[in-house]
Amino acid sequence: MEKRHFIVAEHLFTIEAEESIFQQMGNYVPFQTELAADSPAPLFSLTVIDGEAIDYVEELTQEEEGQEIICGHTADGRSVFETRWNGKSAGWLISTPDYTDATLRLSGYLPKSALDNALMVLFAMASAVHGTALFHSAVVSLDGKGYMFLGRSGTGKSTHARLWRKYIEGTELMNDDNPAVRIMPDGVAWVYGTPWSGKTPCYKNVSCPVGAIVLLSQAPYNKIERLKGVAAYAAVMPSISGKRWDRKIADGLHETENALAGSVPVWHLDCLPDEAAARLCKDTVTA
Repeated sequence: MEKRHFIVAEHLFTIEAEESIFQQMGNYVPFQTELAADSPAPLFSLTVIDGEAIDYVEELTQEEEGQEIICGHTADGRSVFETRWNGKSAGWLISTPDYTDATLRLSGYLPKSALDNALMVLFAMASAVHGTALFHSAVVSLDGKGYMFLGRSGTGKSTHARLWRKYIEGTELMNDDNPAVRIMPDGVAWVYGTPWSGKTPCYKNVSCPVGAIVLLSQAPYNKIERLKGVAAYAAVMPSISGKRWDRKIADGLHETENALAGSVPVWHLDCLPDEAAARLCKDTVTA
């Protein structure tokens, strides 16, 4: 077994695994780091092993595109997250209640997917109390700021990001599915690339202040309006990953959501998948 260290959104975490596991982790290479004397304590530590199912009580199941994540707990209070693809188990993540120390038992079926899911879960849970949120979003950078596109699956987040890159000079893709946002001590929200980017391989260790958050909806026209107060909060909340029935995590995410809704411009864009939509959005949110 070998230990390696990674930093995402300025949070350090440690993975202990066999070399064969690290060989599958190419998307994590830009985030790998070496420990120094002044390195912070790890956000969490994960040990990866081959193993069998564990007995647990189910709490909730989330399903999307053939993937299931079943959340639960053991009799002694540890958290469990089982990943299934098309009904077949890929792995079981067993964690301490504060998500700082965990073990992933791999079944041998789709081990890379199980590992990615486990690390996303641990990062989202452990960082929630540190002003950090893992988003379901596409994000681009332009002129030193990040612009986040939110919406339900299939609403065109990736398409809108592509339109910015095609028609707006200087636009770069930071992440296409799971960026992280962190509220800094001065109250400024920063968005970060992560090792998780959905179907588009974009694993960049980059960051910048959030310039705007845009909730997308498909429509036969292009129209954009500013959201404020409760409407801005409601637009942001569904795109953030977290175990909201855990009071401590829910409180941490609530603080982050409040900070974002109060300090970052939030917009709603009804749009077509065309150049005009990208230019309308860009001209409005960067003004």
